[in-house]
Amino acid sequence: MTSAHRGASSSRTPVRLAALWVGVVFLLIGGLGFVPGVTSGYDTLAFADHESDARLLGLLHVSILHNVVHLVFGVVALVTARTPGNARPFLLVGGLVYLALSVYGVIIDLDSESGVVPVNTPDTWLHFAFGATMVALGLLLPRPAGGEGGPGPGTGSGAGPGTA
Repeated sequence: MTSAHRGASSSRTPVRLAALWVGVVFLLIGGLGFVPGVTSGYDTLAFADHESDARLLGLLHVSILHNVVHLVFGVVALVTARTPGNARPFLLVGGLVYLALSVYGVIIDLDSESGVVPVNTPDTWLHFAFGATMVALGLLLPRPAGGEGGPGPGTGSGAGPGTA
């Protein structure tokens, strides 16, 4: 029982904690997008319309789809935070997705009807900050000495491929 407890606590790596916190932040953002009062113009909240006048904290454009994507992103973060081998790729790929969203926010005409995702300048900067932070965390957080995937087949047991 002691070794199982020790193994569980030693698996709380910085990269797992980072993915966990990213998940919590995205769940919070996605959930708050559905709360009247926290989201101004709530009565104008549209499914995926760029014309949605709903704004989280009176600043960030949101839509139902936008909120749902944040919620799904948060759940994926929590699931990948279960292992360092999944948490690091999530931070890197998820961060690149958010960096791409920030580029999208820069290149589209914010007043155009072509935009599916309701974004404004604060959204673009927030997407950039999230993306850059996630990529930095994925690249810079230390890797555990034993590797990130944890014990795999044949590791530490003396049996497995290459052993006689």
